Amino acid sequence: MCQVHEHCECPGFRIERFIQPCLLLLLARKSAHGYELLEELRNLFFQGEALDPSLVYRSLRKMEEDGFILSEWATGGSGPARRVYTITEEGKVALALWAEHIRVQLQRFETFLREYSSVLEGRENRG
Repeated sequence: MCQVHEHCECPGFRIERFIQPCLLLLLARKSAHGYELLEELRNLFFQGEALDPSLVYRSLRKMEEDGFILSEWATGGSGPARRVYTITEEGKVALALWAEHIRVQLQRFETFLREYSSVLEGRENRG
């Protein structure tokens, strides 16, 4: 259900699908470990939303299976070993395809909102 409205019946937004391009974009910037990616997702794309860490880690595993990212254990430094993720060339291609898909969807959403505003204005003018 909706991630924006507390008690809403709208179908909402499927966060599972949007996490993949967001993760690929973050990894195109630089390699990172899972917790760092989770924090960046919360800060950049999902402010104020409950972001399930298991969803992020499942997405990372799936993207690794698909060849979009690679991971390796980083054991240097203090603290426990962490898995560090890096985007692959195939992942960069997937990111470019996602960007084009999002661009097309954005145009559709803008058209929808223009038409919706037009309908609302028509109602207000009619009384």
